[in-house]
Amino acid sequence: MTDFRAVVIGEKGAAPVLGSFSEAELMDGDVLVRVTHSTLNYKDGLALTGRATVVRRWPMIPGIDFAGEVIESQSPEWQPGQRVVLNGWGLGETHLGAYAERARVKGEWLVPLPPGFSPAEAMAIGTAGYTAMLAVLALQRHGLTPDRGPALVTGAVGGVGSVAVAVLAKLGWHVIASTGRRQEEAYLRSLGAAEVIDRAELSGPGKPLGKERWAAAVDSVGSHTLANALAGLHYGGAVAACGLAGGMDLPGSVAPFILRGAALLGIESVMCPRKLRLEAWQRLESDLDRGKLQSITTTVKLPEVLELGPRLLDGHVRGRVVVEIGG
Repeated sequence: MTDFRAVVIGEKGAAPVLGSFSEAELMDGDVLVRVTHSTLNYKDGLALTGRATVVRRWPMIPGIDFAGEVIESQSPEWQPGQRVVLNGWGLGETHLGAYAERARVKGEWLVPLPPGFSPAEAMAIGTAGYTAMLAVLALQRHGLTPDRGPALVTGAVGGVGSVAVAVLAKLGWHVIASTGRRQEEAYLRSLGAAEVIDRAELSGPGKPLGKERWAAAVDSVGSHTLANALAGLHYGGAVAACGLAGGMDLPGSVAPFILRGAALLGIESVMCPRKLRLEAWQRLESDLDRGKLQSITTTVKLPEVLELGPRLLDGHVRGRVVVEIGG
């Protein structure tokens, strides 16, 4: 059995360390993958810092996404040499994760690397970008189109927000980007934002129903921000909710729902059915500008991820981070 490098959280409450791990210690699965790239999502930051109960077994290798190449397979669907992507399915939470040079997983969790993407580009998207695409698809399935009015994106400088701004802008939406980092206005406008507003407009207690300002919204913040996003919807509008950076509560009222026919669309990416995963990745190939993807991406080596977790949670990381794993 081969030993390989991995970031490991040895026990509950322990700090993660970069060390050696053995293939013999990997969990059950029918596909062994050589991991070449991963990424850093909000949930990864929580796992690395222990600020929330994300990790549910120990020892744990964190990391909820990877791109890599199949080494061995007992699954009829996958053959050695195929390039694959995995997002979610408990990776880095209940199943040993992506911050390692090897991963053994269930074949049904994998999807083929889209032919138009390199492994690094797929991880520049990662769960954050894939979730943003799921949110856009949900808004479209609800019948919302750019002619209905603007689209709000909250937490716009983060991973989900950055991809959502870029995708919605390419699809023709007038995008209103909300952020607490006004120094990043030029960055958001480079992604396609038509307006940039201060998150303070949305982060405090609001009225049950506000002025109609947007037809659609992608929210990764939750709490008062989500309640205010709902209160500002046009008649028949919808918010796709996919995050809780600002809190898990929803301190709003039923007014937007019963007076404007508003909809709250829940976006779940971890256990998302395969058919929808494939659709999201196909749409990312066509609807995400590669130049903009490159502009929002920073690349780091595996040891650097140990320091980036706290910085991400403290709001000091912009856009997407690709982690080069190697191996």
